[in-house]
Amino acid sequence: MNQALRAAMADRGETAESLAEQVGVDPKTIARWITPGRTPHPRHRAAAAAALGREVEDLWPDVFKRREPAWLRPWVETELQATALRAFQVAVIPGLLQTPEYASAVLSSGLLGPDEVGDYVETRLRRQAAVLDRRKPPLFIAVIDEFALRRGDPDLMRPQLDHLVAMAQRPNVLLHVLPLDAGIHAGQAGPFVIATTDDGDVAYLDDQAAGRLTNDTAALWSVWDTLRSVALPRRQTIDFLKARSWLT
Repeated sequence: MNQALRAAMADRGETAESLAEQVGVDPKTIARWITPGRTPHPRHRAAAAAALGREVEDLWPDVFKRREPAWLRPWVETELQATALRAFQVAVIPGLLQTPEYASAVLSSGLLGPDEVGDYVETRLRRQAAVLDRRKPPLFIAVIDEFALRRGDPDLMRPQLDHLVAMAQRPNVLLHVLPLDAGIHAGQAGPFVIATTDDGDVAYLDDQAAGRLTNDTAALWSVWDTLRSVALPRRQTIDFLKARSWLT
């Protein structure tokens, strides 16, 4: 329950209907903002805060407690608004599907100091819950290159693969492994995620230094369709993850 929002509405004498009219949304949307797991779009948060005479961070403090780098925050906001997420990864397991131990290993291998890794792992786990465990989670489709499944110590990868199998049982999660015998493919240029929102499609592209967002998604959709066409179907992917024949 968002008690801060509820209290602010009561103080101003606003109902779901009256606040909805000022913000430009349906009253049912306001009601969902009060319940757990639903964070408004940034522009709606700003409009609601203005209507209630409060600061945005006072009404949605959890949004501002996250410790992800500033360049990542626009994408985190987009994830929360997405009705569908389509992710391709060639080198690592997608962040939304990582176990804490795997996330720690991945983050430790980069530029973060030892004292920073724990905070970033905690932030990643909160993102997972906020996106995939909310009341109406998005459709999440992930194509994962087999290389990513083979990279890592067996003791690290066994529980990570178990987690992937468990996540793949969820009705809103579709996993597809891109097998090695697919050869050189359209995704070789790097990982990406396409988010479908009420405002259109937004893509996230990652590199060594930072990530960036783009609304120019036409080329990525073409790559995505190609990758899906050569990846294993969902059932075969689950069987492949369970077999894990490459682990010793």
